[in-house]
Amino acid sequence: MASQIMYFMKKIIGTNAIVVVVFLSTVSAALLLSASSGVLFSGSNGHDALNAFAQEQNQTTAAPGNNTISNTTTETASNYNEMLNPRQKEYPAHLGFNDLHIEAIRHIDPNATQGNQQQDVFNLIVHHHCKVYDDMTATCLLFPTGMNDQDKLYGIEYVIPANQYNTLPEEEKKYWHYHLTELPRVNATLPDMTPEEAAKVKPILDETYGKVVYFWQYGDKLPIGEPKAVIIGDIVKQAEQQQEQNRTGQ
Repeated sequence: MASQIMYFMKKIIGTNAIVVVVFLSTVSAALLLSASSGVLFSGSNGHDALNAFAQEQNQTTAAPGNNTISNTTTETASNYNEMLNPRQKEYPAHLGFNDLHIEAIRHIDPNATQGNQQQDVFNLIVHHHCKVYDDMTATCLLFPTGMNDQDKLYGIEYVIPANQYNTLPEEEKKYWHYHLTELPRVNATLPDMTPEEAAKVKPILDETYGKVVYFWQYGDKLPIGEPKAVIIGDIVKQAEQQQEQNRTGQ
């Protein structure tokens, strides 16, 4: 009897609508069962069951031959290169670099700059887009030209807590800057936070250390030569010396 009803429903409303009907029927049954037992998805078993069911439905609707869903996705969400990523797939690790956004100046070494020497690279804003890990380290992608679609990654800053910094060899420590003292000197800001939100994050950042490595130098059209670790403290000192010279005229 059930198969006959399904047959006539297919004839009347089509196969795609049947998927919706089955989905709604299954969810309704799950809700009734959960309510009768007094646990409406209150535990992990309920969540696991619902997630498993949702995954199954996603796999069904995205199966080969069903072009309705995939075509709609491609047409309405062209955020990425359509040839290299035709399904416009997003990856959680990529999205993780939105954990923290920092803007800071005095991150470009003027002695390594190949571009316009008249440009004030000391005050060039470098965008840090960071992914924070469970061990309280972070990796920040560095964009010195802006954050538009065609702006390219120039390097990374790796951030570690003080206890990990203390385990570094002495000759390595010169490449790392202490954020408690350096953040104010590079005018670091958290542009996506309110002052109240930033005030909660700052004490955590203060007790970390950062190391900056550039894959190419600002002004080069392509990455030339080897990656370079830049010492932020040296850049800050040069910028402050130039600022003082400009102020006194000497």
